[in-house]
Amino acid sequence: MSDQTAHSADLHTGLRADSEKLAHALPALLAAARALAATITPGTHGRRRAGLGDTFWEYRPAEAWDDASRIDWRRSARGDTAFVQDREWQLAQSLSLWVDDSAAMRYAMDANHPSKAQIAQRLALALAVLLERGGERIGYLTADLPPRRGRLQLERLTAALLHQGDHDYASAPPAMAPPRGQVVIFSDFFGDLAALEAYIASATGRGCTGLLVQVLDPTEESFPFTGRTLFRSMSGAIRHDTLKADALRETYRARLAARKDAVAGLAASAGWRFHTLHTDTPASQSLLWLYGALDGVSA
Repeated sequence: MSDQTAHSADLHTGLRADSEKLAHALPALLAAARALAATITPGTHGRRRAGLGDTFWEYRPAEAWDDASRIDWRRSARGDTAFVQDREWQLAQSLSLWVDDSAAMRYAMDANHPSKAQIAQRLALALAVLLERGGERIGYLTADLPPRRGRLQLERLTAALLHQGDHDYASAPPAMAPPRGQVVIFSDFFGDLAALEAYIASATGRGCTGLLVQVLDPTEESFPFTGRTLFRSMSGAIRHDTLKADALRETYRARLAARKDAVAGLAASAGWRFHTLHTDTPASQSLLWLYGALDGVSA
């Protein structure tokens, strides 16, 4: 057998093994996400927000940009304030998810704890399950998975979430969300913030709103390392050997705090929300926050 033929056979065997591994992982992740979603609001009927529709939502004081034809004169006649009627949003909402697929997200404090990627994947998919039940369109921030409804879309999302990249750190999703949609990005945000800033600016220019969810392992916060320690990136491309790891603790914590502040600032400047969650936080608690936070960034 020639070297080229042998290489081709090895490649085929590797691809088949990867496919089989993915096939086993898909139902497990989807089942776990559905179970997690069920702990929040089984049978949820979707979110309500003001927008286009025929159903009355609420009265609110008129703003400078409101057209005079929208003023409810009967309600306004009760006082000195002009009021308009907001209508409940009846068009399907659009949410696009993305979980950082870099090697850094595969870090876990030890083999008995889930990695950052595993927690982010489960939460993202559970959020998709909840919103799909409410009739909303869910997508993934890649070119081939625009927001759609249905169980098949959830299976596509599951496959996309399980993709693993070979780069140490990621910066921003590879595709833009549809105009006026919502975006939820899960990452440790250890990558290039300039690229993330540009992405958020572009998304905001399209009328998108969103959440930036920083996922960290507890040891990445506490930095419990002492003595001689070899620090190595998950891909092995970056290495640092030190005799006194504890001497680096305060500097490391200061830089992590500065990184958090920078990401939070990017979110705030765009009207988005930022949240840090840890892999040892109960998943149901994190999902409840995420589900409620989406209403806080509605377009």
